[in-house]
Amino acid sequence: MRKGDALPTVEKSIDQARIEQYARASGDFNPIHVDHEFAARSQFGGTIAHGMMVAATISEMMTSAFGRDWAESGKMKIRFRSPVKPGQRVTARGSVRSVTESGNARRIVCSVSVTKDDGETAIAGQTELTVA
Repeated sequence: MRKGDALPTVEKSIDQARIEQYARASGDFNPIHVDHEFAARSQFGGTIAHGMMVAATISEMMTSAFGRDWAESGKMKIRFRSPVKPGQRVTARGSVRSVTESGNARRIVCSVSVTKDDGETAIAGQTELTVA
């Protein structure tokens, strides 16, 4: 990979069933995610996806691009910009920001984001990993 190279995109449809499945897997039953009546009275007007569930699309993208190197050395620094609601589709995108040689290894920094189907950014940030 070289500076400017695009990472493979990852697209996911978010629905309430997926949100509830993530709640069971993570143990995070915050009512904003699973209680329709509670969430309807919130600032969001309904349930929203767990931020880490949406962020997992970035990790999936990085795994697709870098495989085991991502699993062994990857770091992610992200900011949550906008909630994702059931019925929305999200796309993780990224590009290589820099590649630094160090001995037999390369440190790769990428700009990453997750956007919703309406074009709004849900998550923005960067990743870093070492490739031997």
